[in-house]
Amino acid sequence: MKKRQKRLALVLGVVAGLSVATALVLNAFRDTMVFFVTPSEVMAMSDMPERKFRIGGLVEDGSVERDQESTNVMFRVTDTAKSVTVTYEGILPNLFREGQGVVAEGHIDSDGVFRADKVLARHDEEYMPAEAQEAIERAGHPTDIDKGY
Repeated sequence: MKKRQKRLALVLGVVAGLSVATALVLNAFRDTMVFFVTPSEVMAMSDMPERKFRIGGLVEDGSVERDQESTNVMFRVTDTAKSVTVTYEGILPNLFREGQGVVAEGHIDSDGVFRADKVLARHDEEYMPAEAQEAIERAGHPTDIDKGY
């Protein structure tokens, strides 16, 4: 092989190696990323994603149902335009209550119920996830809660 051909082979090998490394990193990110969606966006989806995502909004008033025999709880998350039923097995955060902001991480079952693996409640009186705040405002129901973090 000539010197020029060796250099070309080296450059092509490096480019191929970088391409494979980039593909592996992007695939790893795709498997670990968790997207945030609002109840209106969930209702608008024709096919539900099979991977985990987060749904956020307000806990609908009067929707919390606790199973007295276990730690199962069912509630509805709303962005004031649409709402989605969420089920969760476990101990809820102390700040979890009706009318307050919540983010649940999990997946949608074929029956349209969101099965949460994790439930996160707001951390103080001024907190609401920025995405949930924007969704509520887009739905035409502005709130007086800051977009604080």
